[in-house]
Amino acid sequence: MPQTSLIRTAFDAASTADDVVAGLNLTGVRAVVTGATSGLGRETARALASVGADVTLAVRNTDHGASVADHISAATGNRAVRVAHLELADLATVAHFTESWDGPLHLLINNAGVMRPTLGRTPQGWELQFATNHLGHFALALGLHDALAAGANHRGTARIVAVTSGAHMYSPVVFDDIHFTQRAYDPQLAYGQSKSANSLFAVEATRRWAADGIVANAVNPGGVSTGLQRDFTQDMKDHLTRLEAAGVFSYKTVEQGAATALVAATAPEFAHNGGHYLDDGNEAATVPDDVDLADNSHAVKRWARDGAAARRLWEVSLALTSAAI
Repeated sequence: MPQTSLIRTAFDAASTADDVVAGLNLTGVRAVVTGATSGLGRETARALASVGADVTLAVRNTDHGASVADHISAATGNRAVRVAHLELADLATVAHFTESWDGPLHLLINNAGVMRPTLGRTPQGWELQFATNHLGHFALALGLHDALAAGANHRGTARIVAVTSGAHMYSPVVFDDIHFTQRAYDPQLAYGQSKSANSLFAVEATRRWAADGIVANAVNPGGVSTGLQRDFTQDMKDHLTRLEAAGVFSYKTVEQGAATALVAATAPEFAHNGGHYLDDGNEAATVPDDVDLADNSHAVKRWARDGAAARRLWEVSLALTSAAI
């Protein structure tokens, strides 16, 4: 993809969440943010609430969520901050959430994620990182489609933001063994596969739903120290230290890390443009699958934007989640 075709905004790596939403009035906009009790999700929810959005924190721990909601309301003066239970690895809770939703939805921020150093499985036998990071969010978006379409009819557009990662460069979706039943488990490959899936979801959701006024974009928040790394082994921590020392990435603050998701959610450049991968507030260049991460940490590999892979992933995900509910 030529550099001249990339969508550019006024934001960059140093921009914060508040920079992105400055001057906006999101009164009447309804948003769902998954994983909103800490880190990037919490900051994303706070920024949206600060400019008037009605925000639902979709979280595993509702007691903690209620405390965070109270804090956000106190900080922003916005009382329309709500809490709902959602466990992405448990599709029964996803179904309950979507069936309980009433009225239009304008923004769905698929932010929650897990990063596990050891193999975990759902009751269905699915690898836990793929199940949580992709399949749960896939089922959530599918269940909220009609609400998003109503939101688009209400305001002209509805947006889905899929939080991915530069780690997508470690692995495509390995369709022959998604759940590591035949190959040795590698947490880095499993996480990378789930992040490639997040990007592919944005590609296919936009292809299928753009006519309904719904667009989806994937965003790489960059290197941010959050609770996602709490279960890292020492080897995984050392790997990140080496990457940082090599200049592959520089750590951002949580406020800077949340900025790109808010660009995808609110910037006019992406109101009707979907299927893109954003990094540092702008659309990233697509590079060949065989390039090295060290030289392309702000780009996206072709395997994470491939239309055929996106369509195949959608059908696989639909078959898995439909059978599980």
